[in-house]
Amino acid sequence: MSRAFVKEDDHQDEPDFRLPDPESPYYAEAAAWALIQGADEGDSRGAELATGYRWGDPELAAEVEQILESAERDGEDRVAQLARRFLRVARRQ
Repeated sequence: MSRAFVKEDDHQDEPDFRLPDPESPYYAEAAAWALIQGADEGDSRGAELATGYRWGDPELAAEVEQILESAERDGEDRVAQLARRFLRVARRQ
């Protein structure tokens, strides 16, 4: 295997996606936040695996809309940017 594809810097912690029980009424909101967090940390795949949702999943559009509104109101530009990207993908599906 090429050394270009070997991860030698393995001391970095994996992102911790703290999610409630999937039956919780808060799960969708927590999953939406986890996907945004994962994208921000460069680990969208890890967030998808942790939540069971894909990036841009239309089922989470309402939750991401709320995240976007809050981020814009609070001046959290990066969160707002990621939420807009998520919603663009959701609208295409």
